[in-house]
Amino acid sequence: MCIRGSKILETEMPDNDNKISDGDYLDFEEKVADLNRQMSELRKLSSIKGIDYSAEIRRLQREEVTELKRVYSNLTAWQTVQVARHPKRPLLDDYLNLMVKDFRELHGDRCFGDDRAMVTGLGQIGREKVLVVGQNKGKSTKEKIACNFGCANPEGYRKAIAKMKFAEKYGIPVVTLIDTPGAYPGIGAEERGQAQAIAVNLINMSRLRVPIICICIGEGGSGGALGIGVGDRLAILEFAYYSVISPEGCAAILWRDGSQAADAAEALKLTSRDLYRLRLVDAVIPEPLGGAHRNIHDTVYNVEKYIVKTLRDLKRTKIDNLLENRYRKLRSIGSSDADRLRRKTQAGRDRIKAALEAIPKKSKEAIPKKSKEAAPKKSKPVPAKV
Repeated sequence: MCIRGSKILETEMPDNDNKISDGDYLDFEEKVADLNRQMSELRKLSSIKGIDYSAEIRRLQREEVTELKRVYSNLTAWQTVQVARHPKRPLLDDYLNLMVKDFRELHGDRCFGDDRAMVTGLGQIGREKVLVVGQNKGKSTKEKIACNFGCANPEGYRKAIAKMKFAEKYGIPVVTLIDTPGAYPGIGAEERGQAQAIAVNLINMSRLRVPIICICIGEGGSGGALGIGVGDRLAILEFAYYSVISPEGCAAILWRDGSQAADAAEALKLTSRDLYRLRLVDAVIPEPLGGAHRNIHDTVYNVEKYIVKTLRDLKRTKIDNLLENRYRKLRSIGSSDADRLRRKTQAGRDRIKAALEAIPKKSKEAIPKKSKEAAPKKSKPVPAKV
């Protein structure tokens, strides 16, 4: 494998508060925004006039916590999509800086180029050495344009699978971080084989002989997410979404009207609760109160804790059993409980059937026939003479 360059990302520690400005509040957070404005005004008055408003500020903080619990415990599907797209939500760079130690990025697909929307590299999470594959949206406008807003090209998916095979060669587990609205739909991407690149990834990831953990940290849209979403475990953050198509795209196809996106989101069953209930994801990773954008450090810690625990469990399983479990997991998607039970017990039923067939059957010729002559004749009773 050709490594065209390597870099170590410098750690940039964001503020613990991760302050939300007035323009960052969502439509359904009006009361929360009003409470924060009141607290800001009281702090300013306290510094100007020298009056202690700490009691009022604490009361407003309690009201804010209560309101956030009320709002975020009853989010609609469309509101969940809005939270997943929040401009201050932690992106791939935040996870690499705060979670991955000694990260060394690997570049290029050895075929066309280096896609900025797909980042691959070696690093350490906890005590585990892993290959990290993630989709990068970029933070500044310049970065977003260079990354196609997180929409990867075919060379990005080829780069991802090439690095995964490299990790397989050295027995290094793979961790993928999914955050994309979908694969890039440009003409150049189609000409270079976008669909085939994703399909090849699906085949090869299903056969990769190392543990694979996939985590949806924001948007999980269409085949763009699925291209790095095949693994032994698929987890999703509490307020992320994972769907076959974006709500706007679904509304444009079904109703010819993008304003019906809220109805489309409800119909798509794309929230973490729906996906877990349908058994499409294996775990839901909790987010801090009010979403990941309000506390980046706690969000990254929760993801890291899940990765370390899951990797420890997967590494105890033999590789052949791991591949078999992965295959059965993928085959069971969309099946009923009866089908899952039948597949789960299929191996045992096959063993019982094979054992029964292995029992030697006695042939009729081998059974000796009873001789009529050898059988004693029963004598009839003689009547007594009078």
